[in-house]
Amino acid sequence: MSKIAIDVMGGDNAPVEIIKGCVEASKETDSTLILVGDKDIIIKELKKYTYPSNRIKILHASEVVTMEDSPTEVIRRKKDSSMVVGLNLLKDKKADAFVSAGNTGALLAGGTFIVRRLEGVQRPALASLIPTDKGYSLLMDCGANTDAKATYLEQFARMGDIYMRELKGIDNPSVGLINIGVEEEKGNTVVKEAYKLLQDSSMNFIGNVEARDISMGEADVLICDGFVGNIVLKQMEGFGLWIFKLLKEELTQNPIRKIGAAIIMPALKGLKDKFDYSEQGGAPLLGLNGLVVKTHGSAKAKQVKHTILQSAKLADQDVVGKIKQNISI
Repeated sequence: MSKIAIDVMGGDNAPVEIIKGCVEASKETDSTLILVGDKDIIIKELKKYTYPSNRIKILHASEVVTMEDSPTEVIRRKKDSSMVVGLNLLKDKKADAFVSAGNTGALLAGGTFIVRRLEGVQRPALASLIPTDKGYSLLMDCGANTDAKATYLEQFARMGDIYMRELKGIDNPSVGLINIGVEEEKGNTVVKEAYKLLQDSSMNFIGNVEARDISMGEADVLICDGFVGNIVLKQMEGFGLWIFKLLKEELTQNPIRKIGAAIIMPALKGLKDKFDYSEQGGAPLLGLNGLVVKTHGSAKAKQVKHTILQSAKLADQDVVGKIKQNISI
């Protein structure tokens, strides 16, 4: 049975929505959830709910990492913050995974300097499953490294390849490099160098993938730096919200359209669920010597719950061990 530590003080909606998500998750998993944060606040919030008390533990942390904090300063100056305390639990093997909706830069710095990188890994990367016409693709990196070398991108691809093979059961997953054109000579210097490295690798590299082809499921693993990846991820989320706003406006203009809307409602709900990123949980920071999972800074209880359930599953599947075993130094 895995132990999942959660930073209940990190994120735009902390601690209320984070704790609510923990409570909801506790009813759907056998894992022990360790809520890290201000003990008095946690106890006060937990009194609102009924939940299996044997699955929720509290670990007090007196400080909070804010979105304005300098990532490197956090590690040195806020050692009793919920984020740093939680990362140390993971480092000391007292937790099998750590979840946070807090400052991404601080989480990356903390993961790198406290949990440490796996041997041979140059940079950890955030990996997010995104919906496509063929199911899901793994997007790497989606926000950890705004600048990247070609060798980083090639290594992101290898970690993504391992993830999709070992955890998603995809034999010989296809790998695509996000670019401004499909031609080999397109892109900036880093992308062109990465293309050559991927082309010479043993992976199933299919070449460049343009942004318009991402949603068609052109590749099982999509590679880019964190700057591009974060824009892709948030644009997809925003586009989904915009489409459903337009549909609602069009389908409620008159009584006849409202009748039609009622008829097609089940299909619309299925479509909406596919665009609902909160159902997918968070993004594991692959390449660390422990399972760190970042969920949205704006995450509410539903996404927090799914991130915790996802983290428990990844811990049980030993995602860190599988990458450690398979990635070449």
